[in-house]
Amino acid sequence: MLSGIDPKWVALAVAIVMAVFFGISRRRYLSMPSLPSVKSESVPDCMVVIPARNEGAFIGRAVRSLPSDTVIVVDDHSGDNTADVAREAGAGVLRAPDLPRGAVGKSNACMAGARVLTSKWVLFGDADTWFEPGFLESVVSFAEANQLAMLSLYLRQEYETFSEQALGPYLAALHFCGVSPKRDPTALFNGQCVLVRREPYEFLGGHAALLNTTSDDVKLAGLAERHRLKFATARADRLGHARFREPAASFRRSAYRILLLGSWVGIMIITAALVAALWLPALGWMIAYREWVPTIVFALLPSMLMLGWYQNIGRATLAPWAIYAALPILLSSITGAVAGRQVTWKRRVV
Repeated sequence: MLSGIDPKWVALAVAIVMAVFFGISRRRYLSMPSLPSVKSESVPDCMVVIPARNEGAFIGRAVRSLPSDTVIVVDDHSGDNTADVAREAGAGVLRAPDLPRGAVGKSNACMAGARVLTSKWVLFGDADTWFEPGFLESVVSFAEANQLAMLSLYLRQEYETFSEQALGPYLAALHFCGVSPKRDPTALFNGQCVLVRREPYEFLGGHAALLNTTSDDVKLAGLAERHRLKFATARADRLGHARFREPAASFRRSAYRILLLGSWVGIMIITAALVAALWLPALGWMIAYREWVPTIVFALLPSMLMLGWYQNIGRATLAPWAIYAALPILLSSITGAVAGRQVTWKRRVV
């Protein structure tokens, strides 16, 4: 033990810094406008492209959640029943062209899907997303009202396994510790669900301009910003859902996105994670001094700070576990991205 140092002051310092990081993180997320629900009897002039590779377990739900005859599923050389399930659900199915050298599968599939459509608007969604009635009408109405060329939607993340429930909200909180809508709005652009107006999208080159990057969303927003096209992000957590899967693999892919956003984003995320990791040593020190009231309050700190991300008290009790389970994932992902290590996703190097 360090003589002459009161552990309560150490714990207080850790608590303040954690509260600053994760308070800012939550405020940044909530600063995005919430997508209002719009009721309409007519379907907007918008078609949906869903790239899918080995997504037979999820693609049917995605297709059925959207208006009939609006969805094109681009089967990216799946080895399962993705194409059959998509057809049965009511989607048109297009087989993705062979992957060009150096290209990324998702961008290649999105490019193929967009090229066969003539609608005014195109929505690109992932196979593990699904939507509430009126979503398509609401997102197009929002984009038109704000005169947007592109709109990225943050959907409500849904978790099933223990690791998903524990790590998903915490990793989201860390992400917003690094990205700032005011400092760099391109950093917020999320490719999980993106609406584009056809003319400016084609002017930028569409997904053909994004073939060689795993961070197609950030690059697309960067191109829009460079050409002074208006784009935005919004929360659609009441109208759309996305299954959060494979936390470790997902974050390894995201590490390349973090590098593209700049070193400051990565530094802030790592710093927030390291500060949070000080919680357990400080708690152990307080327990050793047997000061029970402040110790109990400090023990509850991670759960209290993360309550907004975890949505309920029971799930928020997983936050302390997530702090330490996420740390090796975070550090190995960042160092791997810096070292240029290959990342495999769905049996394909990305």
